[in-house]
Amino acid sequence: MHNSGQIANIDPEMSNIDKIEELQNRLKLNPSDSDTRRELAVILSDSGFDKESLENFLYLSKVNPQDSSIFYNIGILYEKLKDYEKAEFNYKKAVLTDSADVDSYYNLGLVQLKLGKFQDSIENFEKVIETDNDDANAYFNLALSYYKLKKYDAAEYYFNRTVELDESDFYAHFYLGNIYMNLNNIEKAKSEFEKVIEISPDYSWAYYNLACIYKEMGDFTESFNMLDKTLEYNDKDLETYKLYSKILSCVQEYDKAQDIVTQGLERCGENGDLYYIMAKILKEKGDIEGCRKNLSLCLKYFKSLTVPVNVINKALKGI
Repeated sequence: MHNSGQIANIDPEMSNIDKIEELQNRLKLNPSDSDTRRELAVILSDSGFDKESLENFLYLSKVNPQDSSIFYNIGILYEKLKDYEKAEFNYKKAVLTDSADVDSYYNLGLVQLKLGKFQDSIENFEKVIETDNDDANAYFNLALSYYKLKKYDAAEYYFNRTVELDESDFYAHFYLGNIYMNLNNIEKAKSEFEKVIEISPDYSWAYYNLACIYKEMGDFTESFNMLDKTLEYNDKDLETYKLYSKILSCVQEYDKAQDIVTQGLERCGENGDLYYIMAKILKEKGDIEGCRKNLSLCLKYFKSLTVPVNVINKALKGI
């Protein structure tokens, strides 16, 4: 946070609660003391009293409407309170007040990413890069904005620029892998996900994506290995249970597939898709009553079902 530094005569050994009390007492004597109010606002924020801090910064914004740092801090507090529209509004006021305020441009871009205003976020991250051409975080978020717009060529360029500046940014490698999967460049995708695992061995989604790649390559053994690693690091990954059981069913390992679906239901909770997969497995095993029961459960948990309901109804009528 931008702030005005420490107030004179405040004992640095005091606890934050004691400092807050001291500063509040000073303001009772002199409510127009902007320096004291600013210091109080900063300490309140540092201590987790975000709403109280915000009240003081809002007061200061009326007294000092040309101070960009006040609007910057208001933006941060609205972000912490998850009011992203008001955060955006105040970051915009900060950059209007001080067009050289790079921190506000950066935070404005982040908020616009959260709000889905990707073209606006692009413009603001570009302003950051104009000031600092080696800001890896700005390049990453610029790339992410293009990725959200499905402009994969631009996203690829800026994610690559990110890893040129910071090779350890495994998120950038992960998104590059996703881009190459979308472009059907399987070898490059595989290479990027392997880099993710080198940098962050517990990043479960990279293992899951590698499992998908190995499945497409027809290497089911390695796909199973990757799915096992996914569940090792995230045993509540619903998509992993679905993919795992589907591949096992493809190779007619129905008992193992049934076990995987059961695990998924135990760890992820009731799920329409898992019940549908279980119904198909039980049908293959000749358990018609079990198939019927699980198809009925699909309808009960239809909100988590990606298969059309009419398909389930047709299957039930066919039993």
